[in-house]
Amino acid sequence: MALEKNISFILIVLSLISCCISLRNNLLDNYIQEDSDYDFRAFPSYVRLIEGVKLHNSSKIEIGRYSHFNKFRILAASTKTINVHNFGAQGDGSTDDTKAFQKAWEEACSSSSAVNVLVPKGKNYLLKPITFSGPCKSEITIQIAGTLVASNDRSDYSKDGRHWLLFDSVQNLIVEGGGTINGNGNVWWQNSCKINKAKPCKDAPTALTFYKCTNLEVKNLKIKDAQQIHLSFEKCMNVEASNLVVNAPEKSPNTDGIHVTGTQNIQISSCTIGTGDDCISIVSGSKKVRATDITCGPGHGISIGSLGSGNSEAYVSDIVLNGAKLSGTTNGLRIKTWQGGSGSASNIKFQNVEMQNVKNPIIIDQSYCDQSKPCKEQGSAVQVKNVVYQNIKGTSASNVAIDFDCSKKYPCQGIVLQNVNLGSAKAECNNVNFKSIGTVTPHCS
Repeated sequence: MALEKNISFILIVLSLISCCISLRNNLLDNYIQEDSDYDFRAFPSYVRLIEGVKLHNSSKIEIGRYSHFNKFRILAASTKTINVHNFGAQGDGSTDDTKAFQKAWEEACSSSSAVNVLVPKGKNYLLKPITFSGPCKSEITIQIAGTLVASNDRSDYSKDGRHWLLFDSVQNLIVEGGGTINGNGNVWWQNSCKINKAKPCKDAPTALTFYKCTNLEVKNLKIKDAQQIHLSFEKCMNVEASNLVVNAPEKSPNTDGIHVTGTQNIQISSCTIGTGDDCISIVSGSKKVRATDITCGPGHGISIGSLGSGNSEAYVSDIVLNGAKLSGTTNGLRIKTWQGGSGSASNIKFQNVEMQNVKNPIIIDQSYCDQSKPCKEQGSAVQVKNVVYQNIKGTSASNVAIDFDCSKKYPCQGIVLQNVNLGSAKAECNNVNFKSIGTVTPHCS
């Protein structure tokens, strides 16, 4: 009798384990392979964000050892909690809480066990420029439930005019919490040369910067009214950015939503962005970038570039945008390069995109010039090649829906338009090698 009970108990345990494994596999299947005809096998490193996952021809996955993030969650029970109030933070919106946050970070970074840094809800924390430096001894989660507010005293940024909140060389980091990061950017916009032509052109701080960070998650946050760029990933590796809401007035200058530079293996998903500049900008040194479920507007659209300014060499490759809605933006899907540059923008795919009242829905501009003086004509250019536009539909707010203005010496190569319908506007196509598949409206002549 005892033996039968033991056998029954073992069978129940095995059944529960089987169910858990099946559920985990299904969740990872849904995460890795979305409903699209994009073939992940072309760029297998997209799935390396989850360590130990192997993608086979059958599109099934095999689980190896846990990733850093999975291990992080497993260790949650032993996580140490650090509250910024324990280090003197007031959260009253007027007291300078910078030192308290710095002390809390130092405590977290030196901990040998996983740490959860808590920024409580319902509080406003006034912060001057601050750097959260790594490497740290263990995994860190920062729960921003309250609101971080930037100092609007420009003299506070005299030592570093490019950053407000900076995470430098941190590994295995999660920043989340449902709270708000407020760049308090109005004073910076008023002093921008793009708003006041009498003012000199100077850089303003990026609200939130991640520099040389590896195995990074940024999710469930609102970022608003940045001094300049809202969120920037610079020279990072293995990044997930999801469920972010980014907002700034349409006329706020240079307030890109999410900026990606020199970063590899990054997935941006389920983000709503409305700013005064590019919703997403991807520039030199970035590769294996995937963006899904993006809502954009107002703003300047989704841009690759600018590339090649100051006769520089620039490389961007393996970029996929799958699923986006753009409304009332200046541009839709844009690739922009300066004359005189070199390098390439290659292996790029835009698919399943809806546009409403967008002024320049599809544009490649190899004569980009963002300066007060006219740019001189030059022969060299960043090569644009292997770009696919698939399942693109909507309306154009101008009479030119497709504008390929490519270099005479380095014409655009391998441009594919498949099932594109942008209404009755026209297409202007110069120095471009293209192929049309299915219904394409308007059509390059």
